[in-house]
Amino acid sequence: MGISKTRRANTRRPLARHALAMAVIIGCQSGIALAQDPAEAAQAAQAQADQAAQQTQPAQAKPRTATLETVTVTAQKRTEDLQKVPISIQAVSAETLEQHQVSNFQDYVKLLPSVAFGTAGGGVFSGPGFLQVYMRGVASGGDGNHSGPQPSVGVYLDEQPITTITGALDVHMYDIARVEALAGPQGTLYGASSQSGTLRIITNKPDASAFAASAAAEVSAIEDGGIGHVLEGMVNIPLASNAAVRVVGWNRHDAGYVDNRPGTRFFPNSGITQNNDILADDNYNTANATGARAALKWDITDEWSITPSIMGQRQTARGSTGWDPSVGELQVNHAYPESSRDTWNQAALTVQGKIGNFDITYAFGHLNRNVESEADYSDYGYWYDTLAGYTFVDDNGNFVNPSQYIQAKDAYRMTSHELRVASPGDARLRFVGGLFWQQNKHDIEQRYRIDGLAADLENTGWPDTIWLTEQDRQDKDEAVFGELTFDITDAWHVTAGGRWFRANNSLKGYYGFGYGYSDGGDPPYGEGACVAQYGADKANWIPYEGAPCLVNDRQVRESGSLGRFNVTWDLSDTKLLYATYSEGYRPGGINRRGTVPPYVSDYLKNYEFGWKTMWLDNRLAWNGAVFRQDWDDFQFSYLGANGLTEIRNAGAARIDGVEMELQWAVTYNFRLTGGVAWYDAKLTEDYCGYGDLAGNPITVCPAGSVIPTTGDINTVGPQAVEGDRLPITPRFKGNLTGRYTWDVGQYEAYVQGAVFHVGDRTVDLRDLERGILGDPSINYTPYQHLDAYTTLDVSMGWQRGSWKLDFFVRNATNELGDLTHFAECNIGTCGGQPYTVSTPPRTFGVRWSRDF
Repeated sequence: MGISKTRRANTRRPLARHALAMAVIIGCQSGIALAQDPAEAAQAAQAQADQAAQQTQPAQAKPRTATLETVTVTAQKRTEDLQKVPISIQAVSAETLEQHQVSNFQDYVKLLPSVAFGTAGGGVFSGPGFLQVYMRGVASGGDGNHSGPQPSVGVYLDEQPITTITGALDVHMYDIARVEALAGPQGTLYGASSQSGTLRIITNKPDASAFAASAAAEVSAIEDGGIGHVLEGMVNIPLASNAAVRVVGWNRHDAGYVDNRPGTRFFPNSGITQNNDILADDNYNTANATGARAALKWDITDEWSITPSIMGQRQTARGSTGWDPSVGELQVNHAYPESSRDTWNQAALTVQGKIGNFDITYAFGHLNRNVESEADYSDYGYWYDTLAGYTFVDDNGNFVNPSQYIQAKDAYRMTSHELRVASPGDARLRFVGGLFWQQNKHDIEQRYRIDGLAADLENTGWPDTIWLTEQDRQDKDEAVFGELTFDITDAWHVTAGGRWFRANNSLKGYYGFGYGYSDGGDPPYGEGACVAQYGADKANWIPYEGAPCLVNDRQVRESGSLGRFNVTWDLSDTKLLYATYSEGYRPGGINRRGTVPPYVSDYLKNYEFGWKTMWLDNRLAWNGAVFRQDWDDFQFSYLGANGLTEIRNAGAARIDGVEMELQWAVTYNFRLTGGVAWYDAKLTEDYCGYGDLAGNPITVCPAGSVIPTTGDINTVGPQAVEGDRLPITPRFKGNLTGRYTWDVGQYEAYVQGAVFHVGDRTVDLRDLERGILGDPSINYTPYQHLDAYTTLDVSMGWQRGSWKLDFFVRNATNELGDLTHFAECNIGTCGGQPYTVSTPPRTFGVRWSRDF
């Protein structure tokens, strides 16, 4: 929301223009005056004179009122006033995005109390574009691996989903109409990947009514870091009275602030000393993004329109945002290249029209995303050398540096279709419903390399590759959905909705060691599986996409339904109360380790009471919700032995919470906005770490009990106990922004301050792993928790007509807040060397922008 203002431009108009306007008014009304009797004519003449006198008065004499604008959203698949939508939703407007100099995901997520995020970590490049999104405390941690569970938060660009497993697309936030954050399960309308909420990025559409253009340039400097910049531009060109094209482009350089310090590392069993002199560099973690978006809108008739669009971006990054406290603050000691090249494009088509009184919408989307990355994995080699005595040799039997580095390629192909019908929104009985189909394909290639490795230890055909992953994953989702709303009276409304779905998850391909290093395990994997299938003669092996053979080929099929029920009470035109029950889910899937059974769907049930209210003559908006969520058989992902991701269903959890948002036009010049969220997210059953023979989670497992799947004795009891906090999400998150504007001659000036607070968080679900990450031997603050932090952004600027100049400082107090901690491999092995991803240091910037 924003404050509706009448600018003082009228005070600067020449008196001649007022006189001309007065003459036009009198001239237009003279015909009426001639038809009146003399008394009426005299009265009319006096009224006209009074009106003209008022118009020639300075605009300062007119009262100026501050009100909040009406914000429209499309969260429920139809256009509605935000204050009339009975769900917990926050809309960040284009004005707010601009006022906070938002350019990427981390910039706008600060404004959304219901949203938390983590990074992939775990040996995966942890730079831009690899963020995991969570809402309302529904997080178990360890997500983001290519063979892990699907995300619990859906991300949409306009009508099309853009959710990928490795991380949310880092969409550049320029010429964006708004961001909608729908908190709580959105399974009825949005499906599988909206278990705990949905983020929607809504772009500005082509406008045939007028030409428009804009441009912006920004330069920023990070304290003790590098220099960054942003260049942006937009042009909207009418092609005809019913058609227009809109083109947007940008180039962004994110400056680095993590230093790769020169140093050595000694491997005690191999007797090798490693140094990183070649790669040592200051401000190591830089990123560059270049992209464009183009859209055409054609109003074929008064009732039908078609909007094709395409958007693409290439983002290259080097270094890692994670730093090693054992080396120093904002420092690492890495000896192998770390980089990513994330290239994606999305083609979309939206067709809207009417058949009779019914609104028809068809939305198509096709996303191509290709990520090439490389990451230092030396910690894995060092800790296995130190703790387990793992050594490697060359073809002559001499020890080689056991350090590993990862070279990975990930190719995503996501295609979606949605066809829906909506009845008139002003009807007493109305509905929205439709069909949905989506297919995600993910081609995975990962090479874990050791330079100089002996040929008989390699994966055949892959030089220096100790471990190879070559897999194809597919996730399919088909659904029928609908919601029906009935107005019982003018004040009472009920909504019932459902979604019926079928899901299919499959994983096929090769993973593992060369046969010379491992016997393949039980059941076998890697080249051990090839030997088990085809014998020791490699000439008989049947390759799979260049890998030695096919090791894993499994799938899981599921079907089910979700429901939603809502009751809304309109207390007045500006206030409502609502109560909602809603459900969300994530499909099950395949574990690639043969000894671990498939994981099943997890479901989230939400019980919510909320309010939407306006006060003080529409100067104050206060919205909020109180809720309880029950999360059954939730999917828990972690790095197991040999760095293999394992997903197990982990019993049950409960999240109680309160969310509130405030928008207050205190005066015409001063506005306060903010939001808070408080969550109590915890286990309601013990987590044992294993299930029964059917894969169902076991929640009673005292020390001395038998593990059904292996027959081994459980010697430690549960890995997490009832009442333990869920990881990643803070108990409290909030923000408050104050903005004051005033006129200085012919300029409008402003000052703004924004405070963001994130409470403490846990780093892992399991008690032992939290303790390992808190090992005091690293001489650093214990890592069982991510400490709470508070940051302050300040800005000031001027505007005259169509141009603006802004000066800003992000993180003005230079708070080094902990965003996440991770270890490169299994915490039981690499946990003694954890990494921190933190808020960027204090950043100074200046931004110039202009509308044409």
